[in-house]
This record gives sequence, structure tokens and C-alpha cells, in this order.
Amino acid sequence: MSKFAHDEVVPYQHSQLDKKQQVADMFNSIAYRYDFLNRFLSVGIDVWWRKKAISQLRSIAPQQVLDVATGTGDVAIMTHKMLKPASITGIDISEGMLAFGRKKIEKAGLSDQIELKKGDSENIPFEDDSFDAITVAFGVRNFQNLEKGLKEMRRVLRPGGKLMVLEFSRSKNVLFKFYMNRITPTIGKLFSKNKEAYTYLNHSVQAFPEGQTFLNIMHEAGFTQTYLKKLSFGICTIYCGSK
Repeated sequence: MSKFAHDEVVPYQHSQLDKKQQVADMFNSIAYRYDFLNRFLSVGIDVWWRKKAISQLRSIAPQQVLDVATGTGDVAIMTHKMLKPASITGIDISEGMLAFGRKKIEKAGLSDQIELKKGDSENIPFEDDSFDAITVAFGVRNFQNLEKGLKEMRRVLRPGGKLMVLEFSRSKNVLFKFYMNRITPTIGKLFSKNKEAYTYLNHSVQAFPEGQTFLNIMHEAGFTQTYLKKLSFGICTIYCGSK
């Protein structure tokens, strides 16, 4: 398996734990503030990003959808509203995030349509060819092994199925760079008491193999018909590929 620069970026520099466990611990610690900070830090534009990303799946009208790194279930809930698949399963390694997600799903009356499970993107607990579509929003940067995660997602996709990845990019905008370097960690510390989590956000974005490089990695993992769409002047990017 190939290694990429972002595979080595971890939230806690002095921890002896591997990246996967550090990421789980980090999200457990900020789960109670995660949704609020997403809206606050992005001024709400993250909702539009997710809608644009999910709309990439309309043409295949998926019935069984897997949301990897589902967190608190935002994409799973939005996918239900927009595409009305028969079932959606979300997996995440952070039990803290899943607990908040399950409450949101129950409150929305969607417990029969959406199920959240603890699960690892690099060892997805489902049979081959199980899903029509897979979504990952702001999650692939957190994979301990990107190539393994992509191959696992392809494995559980049905032939003709589609993967949609939404991820931050390295915008050339000077103000955005300042915002990610200075403002985001400070606000993250203020509201979640965890500056490392929001410093890690910026570091992992800087190290991520974005753009055509990521499409090449998807292709190497076996995906076809790959393409990308940049959003908000390159602040984030939608990547898609088929099986």
C-alpha cells in the first residue's frame, strides 16, 4: 500500500497512539460542539457544499447508500431528504459523534431509514457489492491509509455504483489561508476546548493529495469515470468515481 503525506499527519504530536485512534479520540472530545462549529466556522456554506455533493448521485437513483465517516449524520440525513433511498447506513470510528448523530436521526423520525454503526473505513463491515452509492464528506483526510480506504469502499460498491468524496482543498486565497492558520484553531479552542483538533484540520488539508492527484489515486484504487468539481473558489472539491 502506498503512503501519502497526510497519512502521517496526526492530531496529537506527542501521542504514542496511531492516527486512527487519535482521530477517534479527537472527535469524541469535540462531538458536543462539532455541528455548531461546522456552521459557525463556514458561515453556513458547508450546508450548500453538502447539497452540491449529494446531487452528484441523482442520476443513479441509489437505493442502498453507505455514508463513511458519517460523524453526526449530516450527510446521511441530507441524502435521505434529497434522494429518498430505501436505506442509508453511516459508519464512523467515533462513538461520541455517532451518539449525537443517533439523537438527530431519532428527532427527525428517520430511525427506520438511517442506521449509524461504529465502523472503520479501512475494514468496512459489509459484503462485496452491498451499496449503490457511497458518500464521504470531509473524512478521507482522516483515513490512516488512504489507498486501503478507497479500495475498501470500491469493494462494497455494486458494479455501476458511484463514490462521492467531498473534501477541503488548498485554496490560494490569502485570507482563507490566514483564517485556517489562525482563526480556526483559536475559535476551535474557545468553543470546544481542543485547539489541536482545529490545528490538525489545517495541517491535514495542507498535506492532502488534492485535485488531479487524488483522481489518479482513485483510478489506481480501481475507480473509473472519475471527475472533480471545485466549490467556492477552490476551498473544497467534490470527487466522484464509479465501479
